[in-house]
Amino acid sequence: MSDNIMSLEGVSVAFDGETVLDHVSLDIHDGEFITLLGPSGCGKTTTLRILGGFVEPMEGRVYFDGACINGVPPYKRQVSTIFQRYALFPHLNVFENIAFGLRVRKVPEAELVQRVKEAIALVNLKGFERRHISALSGGQQQRVAIARAVVTRPKVLLLDEPLAALDLKLRKDMQVELKNLQQSLGITFIFVTHDQEEALSMSDRVVVMDNGRIQQIGTPEDIYNEPQNAFVADFIGESNILDGVMVQDRLCRFAGRDFPCLDGGFAPNEPVDVVVRPEDVDIVPVEQGMLTGTVTAITFKGVHWEIIVDIDHFKWMIQTTDHCPLGSRIGLFIEPDAIHVMKRSEYSDMFGDYSSFSEEFDELSVADPQAEEEQQA
Repeated sequence: MSDNIMSLEGVSVAFDGETVLDHVSLDIHDGEFITLLGPSGCGKTTTLRILGGFVEPMEGRVYFDGACINGVPPYKRQVSTIFQRYALFPHLNVFENIAFGLRVRKVPEAELVQRVKEAIALVNLKGFERRHISALSGGQQQRVAIARAVVTRPKVLLLDEPLAALDLKLRKDMQVELKNLQQSLGITFIFVTHDQEEALSMSDRVVVMDNGRIQQIGTPEDIYNEPQNAFVADFIGESNILDGVMVQDRLCRFAGRDFPCLDGGFAPNEPVDVVVRPEDVDIVPVEQGMLTGTVTAITFKGVHWEIIVDIDHFKWMIQTTDHCPLGSRIGLFIEPDAIHVMKRSEYSDMFGDYSSFSEEFDELSVADPQAEEEQQA
């Protein structure tokens, strides 16, 4: 018997003639924490809304416990949703906000009170029962939204960027709380975010999306260490992405020389994309370097230095605990297991070096998640 609680099979959606999801298929396992991750406009929130019943696919099928649920409205699905804006009722206190879904379902009063008390205890809000929503902090409001969602005992909880409005420290704290809550409840969490670190730290599996298609599905370790194309490599963490040639199994040529690596299964002399993570490069004296270059920028990051090194007009990023003066010549040493070789793809040549790198530009390139295309739905 399948352990899938929900599945999408060939699902497509378009808004105003623009394709938002393009034949997406996805199996979601019972009891897992799975994250839909991607940039603004990639289709992740539309995917979540299809699972919740708020958007109907133009093509394809949606399954819950093996049964097709196309056309089944949200209130008839064993699914609860926490939206980016928590949609709490300002005229109701904490207790009544949490109890709302149970009152709609006409749950007997004694059972309702007991279940609301349990939900309040679960999110550490004892003593807040009579507090009005306007008197709560952002983190407390989010806990009310979580309690309201879980009090109905759904089999699946959908979370649409629920931490986006919180400040950084509270966001980090709530990441831990959400993961602990999911493990204690034992229900499936389907989480949407554009924050890579958030996805990697919380998830059992990550679904990386772009242009309405799934680019890769895997554990956080797989996604980071074994990206399947240049988009995934660039979007998840920092990456030096180079044009290469797979000379033969376990031997790759890039940056003008041959490097031993661990990859195989490519055709002899097949053009490939090569990924080397900044933290996987060792700085050595020039005479010991497999490559040599000039330091063109230095940024202190607290636990390490982030330096940009020009090697034959290709700007590498290196993360190191060794301080290298601006303008100095250094050698780079790359172990075979630090080299990841990927098939060429539609994303080849779109990403690469750090010639235009700046943190400000990087942050500006991430659009406001509230402006995502799914708001058109």
